[in-house]
Amino acid sequence: MIEVFLKPGREKTVRRKHPWIYSSAILSVKGEITSGEIVNVISSRNGFLGKGAINPKSSIRVRMWTHTDETVDEKFIHEKLRIAINFREKNIQILNTDCYRLVYAESDQIPGLIVDRYADYLVVQFLTAGIEGWRNVIINHLVELTSIRNIYERSDVDVRELEGLPKRKGILAGKAPPERIGIIENGIRYWVDIINGQKTGFYMDQRENRKTIQKFVNDKNVLDCFSYTGGMTLNALVGGAKHVLSMDSSKESLDMEQENIRLNNLDENRTESICADVFQELRKLRDQRRSFDVVILDPPKFAPTSAQVHAAARGYKDINLLGFKLLNHGGYLVTFSCSGGISRQIFQKIISDSALDAGVQASVIQTLSQSMDHPIALNFPEGEYLKGFICQVK
Repeated sequence: MIEVFLKPGREKTVRRKHPWIYSSAILSVKGEITSGEIVNVISSRNGFLGKGAINPKSSIRVRMWTHTDETVDEKFIHEKLRIAINFREKNIQILNTDCYRLVYAESDQIPGLIVDRYADYLVVQFLTAGIEGWRNVIINHLVELTSIRNIYERSDVDVRELEGLPKRKGILAGKAPPERIGIIENGIRYWVDIINGQKTGFYMDQRENRKTIQKFVNDKNVLDCFSYTGGMTLNALVGGAKHVLSMDSSKESLDMEQENIRLNNLDENRTESICADVFQELRKLRDQRRSFDVVILDPPKFAPTSAQVHAAARGYKDINLLGFKLLNHGGYLVTFSCSGGISRQIFQKIISDSALDAGVQASVIQTLSQSMDHPIALNFPEGEYLKGFICQVK
């Protein structure tokens, strides 16, 4: 087997079970390698550290499969999948819910694999060279372990290009999905587009947060920014909001939001939507002296990596400053960052600076994170990307 030798002093993170080894940590490679091949990882003192998949085209040169001397084969993959799926079935509140994440890549010790369930469809993403070679094995075992026979691939993401892989999308098993699939989340029904929708079709990492906001919106006027297909808006209506104004730059998303409102027999007269650039529209609302009791800010990813932190911080500062300015006294700002490059500490400082510049005093009354089906492994803190705060203006 190919052996990868690490530089002196660079094995500390591997010993702490971190799954990534960067190219800068590697001293030498013994043998001819192919992308995705399983290799032995060896310390500078010739100590065995584990096995991983190597990719000479990626800056993350090796992604660890295991830190013990065990065989990585079909049986190994099956067991990892079984453990991940069993965790969801035992630990996640799936009453009145048929959409959730089944496999979360490195956090489930299956580097590069995402599997999401949408009713009777599975949507998968093969994100790395190391997982690409196990495609057929994984498909077969997913059908066996879940009894779901319809599998659709959404490996149409930029990260595959960093791995030297082409983007892929299409049917892997079973029947082709319809243009939209009906799902249930916490008893609320949604239409989801798994073929062209954001991520794999829906932001299921916000499932628990969507339910949480129901506690803060009764008889309130709510502004839902970057509303997509209405996850927060519908929960606000279910929570008894007096009126909800939704904003998004996508007309298609807002149209589906309206269909989701009707699907749940919610009062359309309590809703309003604006299709526009949210940054510009927030300024217009400020200039019009509009005000709200609850402002929800759930923007797209501004900083995928730490290299974009400075520019992203300006964007987060801008929308949160405007969000505070639009709040009534005693109002709530529910704000999120899904940028991996923005830590929770940095995000909280941005929110603090925004409140200061807005001339308001506010307190964090609840912290929010990604839902339980997106677990954060202690040996892989990079698995945490969604950070949220509920702040109340004094």
